[in-house]
Amino acid sequence: MRGMNINVSSGVGFAAVFGVSIMNGVLIVRTITDLRLQGETLENAIRQGAVRCLRPILIASLVAILGLVPASLATGLGSDVQRPLATVIVWGLFSATLMTLLLVPVLYRMFVPRLPVAETGKDEWSGV
Repeated sequence: MRGMNINVSSGVGFAAVFGVSIMNGVLIVRTITDLRLQGETLENAIRQGAVRCLRPILIASLVAILGLVPASLATGLGSDVQRPLATVIVWGLFSATLMTLLLVPVLYRMFVPRLPVAETGKDEWSGV
């Protein structure tokens, strides 16, 4: 859309976006699962988990997005290398953040994972 070629720099940007997206997804799924383990109903755990994770996910994404907007719009010397990286990260994180906050709770509800079962009589550290 911006008339740039895919190169190594943009590939690095894709790797960064995938890493942050996976981290955000794990965060929200883990929060919902922890709430379920504490006795919350499924619907309430999904709602509370999404709300609790909203701020950390938004802050982590917005810092990177706002920090790389100038590099994404740069036209000066050396911008041929930084512009594809910054563009991929800005637009990739923007769309990944929206999908994480809106799609992960829906997918969690559709494919409700089973809760881990605590084994009685075994010490967590020794396995005895």
